Amino acid sequence: MNAPDRNISLPTIRQLDESAVNRIAAGEVIERPASAVKELVENALDAGARRITVDIAYGGKTLIRVTDDGHGIAPMQMPLAVSRHATSKIDGSDLTNIHSFGFRGEALASLGAVGRLTLTSRTAGEEATSLTVTGGALGVCKPAALSSGTVMELRDLFYATPARLKFLRTDRAEMQAISDVIKRLAMAEPFVGFTLRDVSADAARVTFRADPQTGDLFDALHGRLATVLGKDFAENALPIDAERDGIGLTGYAALPTYSRGAAVAQFLFVNGRPVRDKLLLGALRGAYHDFLSRDRHPVAALFIDCPPELVDVNVHPAKSEVRFREPGMVRGLIVSALRHALANAGHRASTTVADATLGAMRPEAPTAPVYQMERSPSLRPQSYQIETPAFAEPTARFEPVIDAAPDTPQATYGPLGAARAQVHENYIIAQTQNGMVIVDQHAAHERLVYEKLKRQMAENGVPTQALLIPDIVELGTDADRLLELDLGRFGLVLEPFGPGAIAVRETPAILGTINAEALLRDILDELDDTGDTLTVQSRIEAVLSRIACHGSIRSGRQMRAEEMNALLREMEATPHSGQCNHGRPTYVELKLSDIERLFGRT
Repeated sequence: MNAPDRNISLPTIRQLDESAVNRIAAGEVIERPASAVKELVENALDAGARRITVDIAYGGKTLIRVTDDGHGIAPMQMPLAVSRHATSKIDGSDLTNIHSFGFRGEALASLGAVGRLTLTSRTAGEEATSLTVTGGALGVCKPAALSSGTVMELRDLFYATPARLKFLRTDRAEMQAISDVIKRLAMAEPFVGFTLRDVSADAARVTFRADPQTGDLFDALHGRLATVLGKDFAENALPIDAERDGIGLTGYAALPTYSRGAAVAQFLFVNGRPVRDKLLLGALRGAYHDFLSRDRHPVAALFIDCPPELVDVNVHPAKSEVRFREPGMVRGLIVSALRHALANAGHRASTTVADATLGAMRPEAPTAPVYQMERSPSLRPQSYQIETPAFAEPTARFEPVIDAAPDTPQATYGPLGAARAQVHENYIIAQTQNGMVIVDQHAAHERLVYEKLKRQMAENGVPTQALLIPDIVELGTDADRLLELDLGRFGLVLEPFGPGAIAVRETPAILGTINAEALLRDILDELDDTGDTLTVQSRIEAVLSRIACHGSIRSGRQMRAEEMNALLREMEATPHSGQCNHGRPTYVELKLSDIERLFGRT
């Protein structure tokens, strides 16, 4: 690497022209076609639109058209609307009291600087007017034909900055990003109708449609989430409604057994604005950490409502991140509200588990027949088997529940029914009022023991072990951050030991011998990542989980009828018993109607 040349002439400071300023601003605000769609649709929502249609051609690279039925823009204000830092949403006197999506007045000027923007609008009592901005060059207002609302048409995005085009992805990937933006805004505004169309070909193709919802907010939100996230999410989501010190939390969160392999279905909104905030995502993950393994992720759509002065939305160019005045309060609200909802769900498990089971039970489509004229030796056994099917010998071990009273009314049993048999000495078959339940006896009892151990720890505290010689850990300026945490409730007792050092005097006895320095640095890393720490608690609960695994009913053990029914009753009375310690279901429920459909009886 060469040393820098210090013998250079004194640089001259220049004021950039308006066109260059707008292109630089566009680089911050308009990252890709999806960014342009977001800005234009948010403008339509701020204009009070009830129906919004978005037309896209070739991933938004050649055409983005947003049509709305909002109040429109007055003809005299059209040139001002496409100038930089001109907006009708704030007056500039108070940047903390923001109630709209947009407020900077940069979007239209930035779009006009890098593409060919045509703005057509009509307000009540006025004639429609059209204005074009091409590469930052402002045209003249002209009369146009439009019944009401506004049409924003952007063609040839980044034609004025062709280098940006090289960084765009395929048309399909850009269209997927646009669809994601529309779906997030559709979730934020359930009473507004959205239509996304791909007009790349001659005939327009609707790729997403969400009709306006009616009813109260919760009913409208539930219907909109069913449209955006699917019927399965709506069936397996728990309503969330909590409030603390003026901050409200509403929305829906899915059961742990309805999880994803990646964090792609976590939708967070602050005062109606879609955000991707590290603090909020960490709180969501923390609320589910005891119910899901590390490779599974919760599914949720959560809406935080708070006074505008308690949150700063002007900390990111795309307004996708926010900063709360009291982040700890917001995080605690999310964690407590979600855990309360999950606890109230009791033993409930996702309906998709039963759907997957029924799918596995359905016979495969018959293969093409193999005729006897085929002379290949490898085909003869197959053709013979098709002509003369035989029944295989049973291999499953079946233990009927002899001493269970078959005429006992089902109403006397709980939702998980009455035990009727045990198969393979591992699965309990129970009969319910309208179907049957298959229970994994080991996974179910493991969860019951685990919840009991956690309850005992919460009541009696975490036993600690005092170190004969305290561990001294040098952490520099991070030492004060750890001392501010209440880690003593988890059995980790820390004391200051000079500048930048911490003395670890007691550790959780259940963890045995630990590397204190590694543990403290893991806690600091988690603080940087999520704003809070669950490291110590997670390690303690991991040990409790292993204890529960070893102390639960093992696979291969025959159970008596009263034992199986007692296990079912305890599952009904224990929160979170619908999934094991790793997030997998502990039972599968099959409705009688589904079973009859398997056999073609309906």
